[in-house]
Amino acid sequence: MDGFQAYGAGKAGGAFDPTTFLRQPQTVVRILCWLFSIVILGCISNEGYVNQPEEEEEYCIFNRNQHACNYGVGMGTLCFLCSAGFLALDIYFPQISAVKDRKKAVMADIVVSAFWSLVWFVGFCFLANQWQVAREEDNPLNEGADAARAAIFFSFFSVFTWAVQSILAVQRFKLGSDSVTFNQEYTDPNEQEALPTEE
Repeated sequence: MDGFQAYGAGKAGGAFDPTTFLRQPQTVVRILCWLFSIVILGCISNEGYVNQPEEEEEYCIFNRNQHACNYGVGMGTLCFLCSAGFLALDIYFPQISAVKDRKKAVMADIVVSAFWSLVWFVGFCFLANQWQVAREEDNPLNEGADAARAAIFFSFFSVFTWAVQSILAVQRFKLGSDSVTFNQEYTDPNEQEALPTEE
């Protein structure tokens, strides 16, 4: 039973090893999700708003649709916070001693990762559509075009990084379910000998 693992982590109370932690696939993918959200947030908030020389008010570079920029900034911010929170949970995960709590954490990871994959798919479609229909006369100097393309590009890849994160969480869930099921079905041979036999 020394090798027993529940939901991808060994027995609770072990020492934290940063090298092992950083080599885990879910950690690498989660850091990518975190970085992509920073890039999207930075691109839209820094260069996502432009104005004509004769105008004072700045408009969203995506077809002057404020909702497109608000969506990108809002989802980038929430995704950044969510990624950071789950990264902290990944660090704390081996310290969780209750198998039921580990199960809840892994199930939350599955649901949240699938949700973010869907959100970024919608965001990619929305931003790409608004960029496609944007009029050239709204931005004659083509300011912020690279930032807009980068936001669309990283929104597209965020769909896949969050989907991979969800798949990794499903694998952890299956691994945990199998090991917990094995642990619950195990009976001590000494106890079976002690049971009375029917004659």
